[in-house]
Amino acid sequence: MQAVLFIPDFIGKTADARGVLQPTVTRQEAAFNIGRVAFLVHALCTGNLDNLRYGVEDKMHQPQRGSKLYKYLYPMIEAAQNAGASCAYLSGAGPTVMALTSGATGDIFTQRETERTDSEVARAMLEIADQYGITGQLLVTQPVHEGARVIRVDPPFSSDVITYRDNI
Repeated sequence: MQAVLFIPDFIGKTADARGVLQPTVTRQEAAFNIGRVAFLVHALCTGNLDNLRYGVEDKMHQPQRGSKLYKYLYPMIEAAQNAGASCAYLSGAGPTVMALTSGATGDIFTQRETERTDSEVARAMLEIADQYGITGQLLVTQPVHEGARVIRVDPPFSSDVITYRDNI
């Protein structure tokens, strides 16, 4: 799986992103989002990346933020998915849009170009950004399966006798 991120050159203020949300959530919106979590968990557990598209759908924050703050959001999501992304969504409160893509081997350095969709998705996202006059960067990376880790300490833990991971 590859993560394709369009990172606009502007900062999305959390206060603005929260400010466009309604103070209440309807039962239908809550039920929709809870159901989408089931799609998301199932897709990730089974490796069925086709279901990620449904797992990232939202009714509680993306519609409001897309219509009031990030007009490019839904066109960019649609363009990314049409270009082959498994899914695309607003990353956090925005303004970054993230798309997830897949390939035959899952590693951009071992895949053949024909097995990858990240380049097409990236181009499609950049085209939408250009149409909306939004400048930014496109980053293609991979999700990691472990969180943050220590890579250096002073004084070091490792010694001549014991070596800790990454020789810290």
